[in-house]
Amino acid sequence: MIKAVLIDDEPLAREVVKEYLLNFPQIEVVQECNDGFEGLKAIQQHQPDIVFLDIQMPKITGFEMLELVENMPAVIFTTAFEEHAIRAFEVHAVDYLLKPFSADRFDKAVQKWLDHFQTPTANTEALLETAAATPLQSNRVVIKINGKIKIIPVQDIHYLEAADDYVKIVTQEGSFLKNKTMSFFEKMLDPQQFTRVHRSYILNVNQVTRIDPYEKENHLAILRSGARVLVSKTGYPRLKAALGL
Repeated sequence: MIKAVLIDDEPLAREVVKEYLLNFPQIEVVQECNDGFEGLKAIQQHQPDIVFLDIQMPKITGFEMLELVENMPAVIFTTAFEEHAIRAFEVHAVDYLLKPFSADRFDKAVQKWLDHFQTPTANTEALLETAAATPLQSNRVVIKINGKIKIIPVQDIHYLEAADDYVKIVTQEGSFLKNKTMSFFEKMLDPQQFTRVHRSYILNVNQVTRIDPYEKENHLAILRSGARVLVSKTGYPRLKAALGL
């Protein structure tokens, strides 16, 4: 049997998917989930072959949930997300079903996946990079710590620092690691609030109290917390422009 998980906060939407799946007796729904938290646990527990996933849900979005999944199943989105935004993801996704969708449209999406069952069905990293550019994703960062999910509002971020294959997110509460790149956060964060001041640093300009000269034409940004962030020669003009200097 092919294992499937349904993740949608609308019970009626899940019922529609289950009804349409009756045309595919080889696919078994092993769990239904109301939100991304439940969905993440279900994926970890059942290791499904395919997930039918809504995008806009309470607590965390479908995109944010995907960032936390370690062994990625195939994903077909079942969503009311705006059609113009969906087009941006079409080159990366298995398929998108825009609510309300017909049984025929659903069958075509599932059959397309079944026809390529043994091959990769989506460029997940490219999908998430694209998702980062949407307003839906740009106001918070979701991370997983010891199996628990933490949501960090972007206004609470003081600065970000490159740390090997991770990015260190520094807040008043402490620092947290996210398995992403600095370029990912450059695309995600509001450029009016966050500026790449160095190859290794992105700075929340609202946290800056002063800028001091430093060696070799570099500078140090002094933050409200007392932290000192290195500003490169090329990052200095960007920081001044962001501060209106």
